[in-house]
Amino acid sequence: MTDGGDPTVPEAPDTAPPEAEQGEVTVLGTAHVSHASVEDVHETVDRERPDVVAVELDEGRYRQLQGGAPEDIEARDLLSGNTVFQFLAYWMLSYVQSRLGERFDIEPGADMRAAIEAAGRTGAGVALVDRDIQVTMQRFWTRLSMAEKVRMVGGLAMGATDPRTVAPALGAGFGLVAGLVAATVLAPMVGLGDALALGVTDPGVLQYAGAVGVGVLGGVFLGLLVVPPLGRGLLVQAASGVAVGIAACLAVVATGTFVGPLSAAALESAGALAVRGLVGVLAGVGLGGLAGAVLGVVLADSASDVEELDEIAIEEMTDGDVVAAMMEEFRQFSPRGAQALIDERDAYIAHKLHALRQQGVDVVAVVGVGHKAGIEAHLANPEGLPPLESITGTASGRRFSVLKVFGYLMAVGFVAFFGLLIMAGVRDTFLLQLFAAWFLFNGIFAFTLARLAGARWASATVGGAVAWLTSINPLLAPGWFAGYVELRYRPINVGDIGRLNEIMDDTELALEEAFAEMLEVPLFRLIVIVALTNIGSMIASLLFVVVVLPWLAGPEFGGIDALMGELVEGARNSAELIGGAIGG
Repeated sequence: MTDGGDPTVPEAPDTAPPEAEQGEVTVLGTAHVSHASVEDVHETVDRERPDVVAVELDEGRYRQLQGGAPEDIEARDLLSGNTVFQFLAYWMLSYVQSRLGERFDIEPGADMRAAIEAAGRTGAGVALVDRDIQVTMQRFWTRLSMAEKVRMVGGLAMGATDPRTVAPALGAGFGLVAGLVAATVLAPMVGLGDALALGVTDPGVLQYAGAVGVGVLGGVFLGLLVVPPLGRGLLVQAASGVAVGIAACLAVVATGTFVGPLSAAALESAGALAVRGLVGVLAGVGLGGLAGAVLGVVLADSASDVEELDEIAIEEMTDGDVVAAMMEEFRQFSPRGAQALIDERDAYIAHKLHALRQQGVDVVAVVGVGHKAGIEAHLANPEGLPPLESITGTASGRRFSVLKVFGYLMAVGFVAFFGLLIMAGVRDTFLLQLFAAWFLFNGIFAFTLARLAGARWASATVGGAVAWLTSINPLLAPGWFAGYVELRYRPINVGDIGRLNEIMDDTELALEEAFAEMLEVPLFRLIVIVALTNIGSMIASLLFVVVVLPWLAGPEFGGIDALMGELVEGARNSAELIGGAIGG
């Protein structure tokens, strides 16, 4: 405990004193952005004159509230879990609270600051009784389902600007990716590849189309790799590389100087793929943008209903019925998330308050009104409290995950692919070429998009170098490795969230300006680097099957069908070998 220095919580004795010697705990529920709650805090402390004022804060948030510098996240922590996404969840919750505080002209956390001030004014100590925020956010994030995570992150994105602006853009972006994948990967599998080619079959036309496509992909990489900076950032470098790449590839076709991988057949195949991809992109962007526009109008109408709230509503948040309704709505959104964010913290805070009470300390506990009922229920029956160690660890995720199963299947499929080719007697030279192509193709895409996001050379290189391995297992994303290195040069902390909230609250900024300013915040830049590095590897993995593999299989086997035949032969040989081993 303290009356002005660093707060501490005294340890509970091994043997509790008799009931008569125990202290009393008064739980005061407050709204974190309410003027009335600030007044209630001072009045309650003055009336009760407790030995200790307990606040719903951990050490990190207490230091920030007192003006201290937030702690940086350690680089090693980035690979221990979904740390970046936990920050996203924390950002969303912080943003909602900051918007409420701005609307009602009070700083978020004013009730906790008032509690600390009242303790100092009356000579009471201060006890920090909340669980560490990083533990809470880790347990909260890992308990959300994939759909809940998407809804949460999407809600944060929609809060950044007018939904009628951002929703169509997001819809068009998702449509672009979906249309490209559908046209280049899925359509040929179901026999619709020719239909999407728009009847373009002339080899010369396809070669020019392929030259443009290859020029764009290769030019982006070369621009970010070798073109010197022009003073306008990485996008200008990439655009310069694209211009040079397209010009060079068109010159190859125009002069007929086909060489190496830029053969006439390769460019013709790339042209057919480019035409199908263009059709898919246009269709995807159109449909996605239209769907986003409709969604934006719906979200904008919903937002206008929320804007009708006034200050009276926020003051009424201390009413039990209102809070109960809010808690029930959150539990319907995510029962498991509510358990980590609300129920476990109720139990944790009750543990700390009960320990103080057992020492004969009179306490006024200032907590969010949503926690009041749960804490009081636990204090009335302390024997029913869950063990403290069960709500303080970080290993609380769900045991079963569809993503994990998919990752394992990808890894098994990759190993099986090479294993069957070996069993079929395929030459080592082809296997080496195949592996080298997989390594380079994934590495180039991951490196390029990492650099496009603003990653340093070392970060982008590490992300590209491991992309071949991580692309066969989504559980080992190259973005995490790129982010690990990036954190060596770009420290982030929870203070970045406050800067992001300020940018998002600036309604005078255009979307492009707001995004540019957000990129200057280390946390947001890191998120973009991690995301684009992973996206680059994912795109490479998808395109490898429809672009690189057919090209490699052509001179060696005579096409994909012949390669599939080798896989079948490998499976037959493997079955015979296993059968012979069992029979022998």
